[in-house]
Amino acid sequence: MNLVILDGYAENPGDLSWDWLREKVDSFVVYDYTAPEDVLARSLDADILVTNKTVLPGDILRKLPKLKFISTLSTGYNVIDTAVARELGVSVSNIPAYSTDGVAQLVFALLLELMNHVGLHNDSVKAGDWTRSRHFCYWKAPLTELHGKTFGIFGFGQIGKAVAQIANAFGMRVLATSPHSRDYSGFGSVEFVAPDTLLQESDVLSLHCPLTPETTGLVNEAFLAKMKPTAVLINTSRGPVINETDLAAALNAGRIAGAGVDVLSTEPPKADNPLLSCKNCIITPHIAWASLEARTRLMNIFKANVEGYLRGEEINVVN
Repeated sequence: MNLVILDGYAENPGDLSWDWLREKVDSFVVYDYTAPEDVLARSLDADILVTNKTVLPGDILRKLPKLKFISTLSTGYNVIDTAVARELGVSVSNIPAYSTDGVAQLVFALLLELMNHVGLHNDSVKAGDWTRSRHFCYWKAPLTELHGKTFGIFGFGQIGKAVAQIANAFGMRVLATSPHSRDYSGFGSVEFVAPDTLLQESDVLSLHCPLTPETTGLVNEAFLAKMKPTAVLINTSRGPVINETDLAAALNAGRIAGAGVDVLSTEPPKADNPLLSCKNCIITPHIAWASLEARTRLMNIFKANVEGYLRGEEINVVN
């Protein structure tokens, strides 16, 4: 049984171990990164194929006669042609619910930076501005309290629920909208409203929806026009949910006050991505999932996926 990991560096840049695989499979190889033109050659002998962001289209899958099982190193699996995999009898498993707390934490790291401008003030102090000041304090940008503000959550899955709890702890009014009818008991402090109401009333709008044909480009000019000009937008879901040209235009024109994003439509971004140079936009390089604790959980779920397949009890199957 041969296992090939096509892009293992992000999950394990050296602080975790793949050694447990030695007891599970006959051989394995871990590539830090695989270019599109190398995917076929590196995958040919794989019984089990593992990918994070390396694309596995149907035409490649059809050329892999040994392939029996695919596991992602992520929750998302849109890089895999799951329909073709199903047609070929190849199961695909993902990694669910490993980074909920880390993503929720980064939502508020981005938000607090937009509200308190910690980085800006640290840079100012290190540049000598405080040393030269006649006053015991100063601020370089308006400072805003979260208490009493309205926090909107677009998509109320596990991460949305975790975010709601933190927003409640800040003393915020929490609104949410979700396309799914689920049991939301235990969240009596959350008001469930229509999407337009969410946009119109939120001081902070945090996106927690999956990437689907319906949500691709969801945040566009019309969407942003419904938001308050004083509102800020946070995106830790998927980059293509946002039309980046429209968001940059709204930020530059002051139609919304700010944005904090951890994901972009193309990663790494191209140099001409409009969000890289627009006003009032904080960008982090897709790190919400990447704490050591979250990656350790991911590794453990990946191990369970492999073990489940090998004993004939596949888990976390998405196709």
